[in-house]
Amino acid sequence: MPACNNLLIAGCGDVGTRLGLRMAAAGWRVHGLRRSVAALPRAIEPVAGDLLADSCPAAWPQGELDYLLYCATASQRDEAGYRAAYVDGLRHVLAWLAQHGQRPRRLLFASSSGVYGQQDGQWIDEDSPAEAQSYSARIMREAERLAIDSGLPATAVRLTGLYGPGREALLNQVRQGYRVSEQPPLYANRIHVEDAAGLLAALLQADARGEALADCYLGVDDEPAPLHEVVAWLRGQLGVSHWSDEQCIRRAGSKRCSNARARALGWTPQYPSYREGYAAILAGR
Repeated sequence: MPACNNLLIAGCGDVGTRLGLRMAAAGWRVHGLRRSVAALPRAIEPVAGDLLADSCPAAWPQGELDYLLYCATASQRDEAGYRAAYVDGLRHVLAWLAQHGQRPRRLLFASSSGVYGQQDGQWIDEDSPAEAQSYSARIMREAERLAIDSGLPATAVRLTGLYGPGREALLNQVRQGYRVSEQPPLYANRIHVEDAAGLLAALLQADARGEALADCYLGVDDEPAPLHEVVAWLRGQLGVSHWSDEQCIRRAGSKRCSNARARALGWTPQYPSYREGYAAILAGR
């Protein structure tokens, strides 16, 4: 039998754990690095460590590492927190790899569609200008460049709005009667956490088969939709009839992200639109 692939997930949270379980089920050896490893399932080998620390974790995996996913989450929602999580943390992991003489066949960097600043509902893809000027967008682009310039084959995966079990902010806002403006329509892009994990798995498996990967993929479902339409559908599902005096304010721009490049690789979302995804959450799945 051929040797199994070794995958290290640095920042093994919700999406990382879902990916790890998929890859372990496919016969891969999966290591999950996070501060607290008690919640990791048994299929993922624990690596207790802090991405923000200079020192390499004591449980760092020995031997060859075939793949690395960097999938951190900022614990502080400010400029310093973003820089620490996405730039400094990635720099630490790259240094730990070099320290152990490890050279993964590919680095996947979990990024964000927030790097795009388009405001007018236009369709965008991986080649569209990514010029949003928020500190989070600027830092994420810097981290992407660090990954691409690392000397390792690298791919940035720009995930759109993640939702799923435990990620129910919009549902809670709808329950409170929050409204959004209808004109101009505010297009929102989303991907269920299981589909985000599925896309990352598809990229890893494609690379392992020897298929050429691009340096960037958008992670999004099939149907970017005006936010007021999503809210109206959820109100119907939840039986909400009241309206709040407050308006739900969007922080991001209005754009429609295309998943054509990811689909061309063979990936298909399990939840093609918000309807299937939110229906599964409301059904407790």
